[in-house]
Amino acid sequence: MAAKLNIRWHGRAGQGAVTAAKTIAELVAQDPDKYVQGFAIYGAEKRGAPVAAFTRIENSPIRRHSLKMIPDVVVLLDPSLVGIVDISEGAKKGASFIINSPKTKKEIIKELGIDSELFKTYVVDANKISREELGKAIPNAPMMGAVAKITGIFSKEEIMKTTKEIFEEQGKFSNKIIEGNLRSIGRAFEEVS
Repeated sequence: MAAKLNIRWHGRAGQGAVTAAKTIAELVAQDPDKYVQGFAIYGAEKRGAPVAAFTRIENSPIRRHSLKMIPDVVVLLDPSLVGIVDISEGAKKGASFIINSPKTKKEIIKELGIDSELFKTYVVDANKISREELGKAIPNAPMMGAVAKITGIFSKEEIMKTTKEIFEEQGKFSNKIIEGNLRSIGRAFEEVS
């Protein structure tokens, strides 16, 4: 993993962008040599309002607490935000965009007007995966699997094992929900392209 990794997450309230950003930070925090931040910006938005969340990962203590971030990775959990959110805003050259969509990579690049010489684009149908594994479209767990694969911060086995441990420790989810999320993570890890 790179010494520094900035991830910006875009979604709608209720889709788990904030939870995903914080969970990835918590997973990385298991490594004593890594420093992390997982946070979001939103006000009194209700379900369905656009939200942004952030994950910072570094090899030294993070002393910045500003919202300013030059992302290495931008994750779009909701394909309906295409055209509403500028995913390339502030992104560095070579940044990776991971998009939840049933469309092909070629269709997404065209639709978003992504300069494929400046940015890398990856697509996974996280809504389909979560519907099949959890019974409803909550794309955050599959998108965590896609992020792990594209960034290399975790192997498939590592992210699934550590996520299971954290979810069990939190005690908020039934075994059925935990197992569905783990299957979602594993599938997205394999299906992102």
